[in-house]
Amino acid sequence: MKTTQPATATAASRKGAPMTMKSKESQTIQITRSGSQPATRGPAEYFTGSVRIDPLFPANDPLQASGGLVSFDPGARTAWHTHPRGQVLIVTSGTGWVQQWGGPIEEIRQGDVVRIPPGQKHWHGATATTAMAHIALTEQVDGKVVDWIEKVTDEQYLAGSRPRGEQK
Repeated sequence: MKTTQPATATAASRKGAPMTMKSKESQTIQITRSGSQPATRGPAEYFTGSVRIDPLFPANDPLQASGGLVSFDPGARTAWHTHPRGQVLIVTSGTGWVQQWGGPIEEIRQGDVVRIPPGQKHWHGATATTAMAHIALTEQVDGKVVDWIEKVTDEQYLAGSRPRGEQK
């Protein structure tokens, strides 16, 4: 059995540029090095509190999905929003909350996977006292991944800190 050796890392790839390894069939594997893309702050228009967004990968043909690591400080959260193809959240650390419109606030913890259906109005973020981070996976439709709506009010958000029977 003959194996193909991967290309060696170039100076550019060691500095964070994508590195490719080509096989005989011209298929290409791309590696984006951790930390090679700048993080951004969640814009105040769409987030409440301190939120850091680390891009993981952009959508590009043929894969129309993108991913990002989103870190929420205690009390931080998204605004209400929807996704045309839905969203998957993979909680990587901490404890947070997620809520769909008209439903109860649900606690999410490290290792939990949250599937949000297409068009479902929802929000997610840290609890009032603990930080939370998740990987967010979304697919684009005609270049769009999210429709932002209004901000989650403090009253709506703090309902998550009440015992289940007391939530409005």
